[in-house]
Amino acid sequence: MKIPDCDHCQFYSHDPHIICAVHPAGVNGNTCMDFRLNPNAEVEELCQPEGASYYNGELILQPQQRRTQQQQLELLDTHPLFTGKCPQCGYEFDRDWSARVHWDCAECGWMDDTV
Repeated sequence: MKIPDCDHCQFYSHDPHIICAVHPAGVNGNTCMDFRLNPNAEVEELCQPEGASYYNGELILQPQQRRTQQQQLELLDTHPLFTGKCPQCGYEFDRDWSARVHWDCAECGWMDDTV
């Protein structure tokens, strides 16, 4: 079994069939007695500041202000994420909303400032 430390070990093979030179099939348990830190291994450290979160590896800043219930309902009624249309000119956004991050209107220049 491969453990998280394997990626940073000098014995890690980077091979889908052999985990490492010392334990080809991996280790039993959560640690390895033979672990040796590879000085050339890249260690990615994701710093998550207060007021932000990582989603799919991208740091997203959270809104600092809290909206009232009325403001939240207005967003549901007017924001293109929920309506598919620009609140200013009615331009219809393409239907692939799951991949969209920004909702700025290409037709009239309306900019999404909800964050």
